[in-house]
Amino acid sequence: MDMLQVKNGRIVDAQGSPVYLRGACVGGWMNMENFINGYPGAEHALRATMAETLGGSKAEFFFDRLLDYFLAEDDIAFMKASGATVVRLSFNYRHFERDDDPFVYIEKGFRRMEQAVGWCQKHGLYAILDHHAVQGWQNTDWHCDNGMRHALFWDTPHYQDRFIALWEALADRFKGNPAVAGYNIMNEPQTSTPRGRLTGDNEPRWDKINALYARAVQAIRVIDPDHIIILEGDNFSSRFAQLDAPFAGNLLYSSHNYTRAGFGPGAYPRQDDWNREWQEANFLAHEGARFMQQYNVPLWVGEFGSPYNGPAGEVPDRMRALDDQIDVFEQYGVHWTTWTYKDVGVMGWVHLDPESDYIQRVKGSLETKRLLNSDFWMSWLPNTPAKTWVHNLVHEIVETVGDPDITVSAIERYVTQATMATYIGALLQLPYAKLFKGMSEAQLDQVLQSFAFKNCTPHPELHAVMRKHLG
Repeated sequence: MDMLQVKNGRIVDAQGSPVYLRGACVGGWMNMENFINGYPGAEHALRATMAETLGGSKAEFFFDRLLDYFLAEDDIAFMKASGATVVRLSFNYRHFERDDDPFVYIEKGFRRMEQAVGWCQKHGLYAILDHHAVQGWQNTDWHCDNGMRHALFWDTPHYQDRFIALWEALADRFKGNPAVAGYNIMNEPQTSTPRGRLTGDNEPRWDKINALYARAVQAIRVIDPDHIIILEGDNFSSRFAQLDAPFAGNLLYSSHNYTRAGFGPGAYPRQDDWNREWQEANFLAHEGARFMQQYNVPLWVGEFGSPYNGPAGEVPDRMRALDDQIDVFEQYGVHWTTWTYKDVGVMGWVHLDPESDYIQRVKGSLETKRLLNSDFWMSWLPNTPAKTWVHNLVHEIVETVGDPDITVSAIERYVTQATMATYIGALLQLPYAKLFKGMSEAQLDQVLQSFAFKNCTPHPELHAVMRKHLG
């Protein structure tokens, strides 16, 4: 494999030939997410609850086996055989460093990542290392393992120092490794002020993100002068307007482009708005696309996707929307990775068998999560009494306060996340942990084999879309 480089607005190999990065993200592996893995709440809290309920040793066995089965060599071989050229490997800093022992690194985490990159090299599939959950939380959402809805990273030098030091350690491990396409140094930053997040005013603090990116690139380059470094836009990778112009060589920029057409409701395509023309206009209006065109830099859409766990009749519509979206990316020479590779049956390219031991064991927990709306990502699902209760409460709050700067849309997002996802999600972790109490290691291993590729199934309609474009 060749070490990839960015030259003249393109990603190229050692001969200068263009290379197009197309594939999928592996969420739910070294950074677990509740809707992907089928548990409630935040990962670090779940791990603590499992240790309290099962005992430390058995809980560690549970999570180690989950990681072993969730991503293995046959998963990498499947993606490569399907035509993918890249896989985005998401990770949580907690696999490499403990909060109570900062700057001291955990060898076990490095070995697991090196093993995955080794599989990629064996099968000729490039890997992107994606720092998905950083020290102190770079945004307010569950996907950076945030269980308190406060992003402390941007105003805490200690967390920023640890972030830089971890990337220096990773760069030292992977420098010179041609199977690594690049370092995605931070997933979905959100620098807006705490007050702005409350009121829905997510205007970036550009000085914060520009200073951090400059510092991180400089630190990595001292150790690793060769690998591509990937920078995402602010406000969950959507804002680029005042991001510094490319200030170093070998930089790749990344946006995340989730669009309503891929989530519904309703038929797709429609003559009035939701069709391929709408998808193209939506992409060109995105600040990431404008940044790409303004500075002649390559753009990688690191995340996008469409779920298939909504109303059954809408699945073909969601897949047609996804097909058109990828077609637009291809038209403009944009690199892309879908979210996500494997999950319990929401939007994964590959999903667990509904009759598997794991799904059958957690079926009641999954239904409870749906009824109580504790998975924040599931906003496209039909209303439940819990959703209606929050909606009514928010209207009452806004009408009572009577401040024009406090709007229903912003407050409903916050209240839903703070009450249902954060508090109720944490409350549901004990019942989830009890589902595995009293099981032997052999029994736990049997259940967790549900995540192994051989026991999973590619989603047929999504797989068809992937194969069409990966070819």
